[in-house]
Amino acid sequence: MDSLTPTLDRAAGDDAIPPVKIALRNVYKVFGDHDEAAMRLVRDGRDKAEIQAETGCTVGVDNASFEIRSGEIFVIMGLSGSGKSTLLRLINRLIEPSSGEILIDGQDITKMSRQELTALRRSSMGMVFQSFALLPNRTVLDNAAFGLEVAGMAQAERHAKARAALEAVGLGAYADSRPDQLSGGMKQRVGLARALAGEPSVLLMDEAFSALDPLIRTEMQDELIRLQSERSRTVVFVSHDLDEAMRIGDRIAIMQHGRVVQVGTPDEIVMSPANDYVRSFFRNVDVSHVFRAGDIARETQVTLIERRGMAIPAALERMRRHDRDVAIVVGRDKKYHGMVSVDSLAAAARRPEPDPYHRALLPEVAPIAAGETLSEVMGRVAESPHPLPVVDDDQRYLGSISKSALLQTLDRSGN
Repeated sequence: MDSLTPTLDRAAGDDAIPPVKIALRNVYKVFGDHDEAAMRLVRDGRDKAEIQAETGCTVGVDNASFEIRSGEIFVIMGLSGSGKSTLLRLINRLIEPSSGEILIDGQDITKMSRQELTALRRSSMGMVFQSFALLPNRTVLDNAAFGLEVAGMAQAERHAKARAALEAVGLGAYADSRPDQLSGGMKQRVGLARALAGEPSVLLMDEAFSALDPLIRTEMQDELIRLQSERSRTVVFVSHDLDEAMRIGDRIAIMQHGRVVQVGTPDEIVMSPANDYVRSFFRNVDVSHVFRAGDIARETQVTLIERRGMAIPAALERMRRHDRDVAIVVGRDKKYHGMVSVDSLAAAARRPEPDPYHRALLPEVAPIAAGETLSEVMGRVAESPHPLPVVDDDQRYLGSISKSALLQTLDRSGN
């Protein structure tokens, strides 16, 4: 805890970190007839161009190692030819890896038989491609149920599951329509429903929205986020679009020449790019739409715990020692109660009534929600004479935002 906050009753620990759903360990993929020779050169540290010139082989993925946690939207992005779609297809072995381990729920799928792999795909994995790939002679319902039909599921059961999936994506009323009666966005929703019908825990999406018009694309991004809020899945999403990656991604992996050069949250990558290649992606990003209040809130203000026996003179002395004009009042559960100032505390001390902190709270100091973007709060911070408090969904105090912290973030100092 910050030195300005005394050691007191603190709220319970942070929410548990979700378990690892997918893990890649030293995964390589080499395309070509002389892949063994190419792999030897890869391990010798030769670059992609040298290996292609010497062996005729192409290094698609070069030593990929990272973890994806259950329930997160994990975006893989990079320039054309960087290996992002190859990496996605390695996760369900549509492409066979040349080397390495790919673990799903702790099981290495590279060691699975074809039968075991098929069972895993049917029970746990769905995939959405850029192409809608709908069958024109079938109804929307039958298109949504197609994967279940291939898996051998009886018609009544597969139709029930497909109808539920169509309802989830807002197309329940179009079950009996044909694909040529749908808009592009609706067709992609059918593709999404087809993937969801099998109730997968992992959803792989390869440039799924890139063929759509910008407005429809945004709607589909919102739809994906909404579906996640209703039922959390592990989503691995390939995109070449930075705005899309930052809008939907909990974390982003940046690929360059087959290598994963950085993995992090959008704000981590914006503020600390691994190299010039990553920096070039984010050079013109408006960080006010990337960062949220909780990202830059700092516990640099004096905090006062509202409890029996509290004394205003002691609070004033702490504020004086730390050269603070205001302090944050919280409960024992760290829930935000309000803000006080030296003047309001001094005025409260002259009154004999109990609850001195409550009587000293400054009016009209509403806390900022941690999830608000900086673009939404910068006006309030700029107009406030003091740093503004930030709270989480349970109204627990997380820290405060000062004008200087806001300006430093917007300036992306150190980048």
